[in-house]
Amino acid sequence: MNIVETQDMWVLSAARRIRIRDVASVSAELYPGMMTEVEDLRLTVAGPWTFISNDLPRDGKTLFDWRICLPIERPLAYSGGFELMHLEPIIAASALHRGSLRTLFSKGYGPLVSEIERSRHVFSGESREIYHDWRGPGSSYHLIEIQFGLAR
Repeated sequence: MNIVETQDMWVLSAARRIRIRDVASVSAELYPGMMTEVEDLRLTVAGPWTFISNDLPRDGKTLFDWRICLPIERPLAYSGGFELMHLEPIIAASALHRGSLRTLFSKGYGPLVSEIERSRHVFSGESREIYHDWRGPGSSYHLIEIQFGLAR
């Protein structure tokens, strides 16, 4: 576990109330429109895709608030169909997951949650997944950073 301060960033964003099992299909649904908007409005991508969750449940059935974010350089003006948001820096406990999506929770989230629970840190309720190396839905290898916001 590393304690990091995230960068502030501007993002194109869309929010949904979903279940964990819906993340793949909802992100696949939103991705093409966001990329079309980047091209049509000549926006500059400034970082990897980031998913933000609030009060992420420990099961696949409970609804939670989820947001897909594509970091971009701040445009002078924006008139697109997605939300343009400024994300302030947060302090987070962070770990890298190298492997398939099937092991993201057992080998990524699980060990990080356990380590935070053993520490003196308190969860803020916000968590993030940063897709540093995404190789497609069926790939056996991805590089995904998991971050849990920490209360100050």
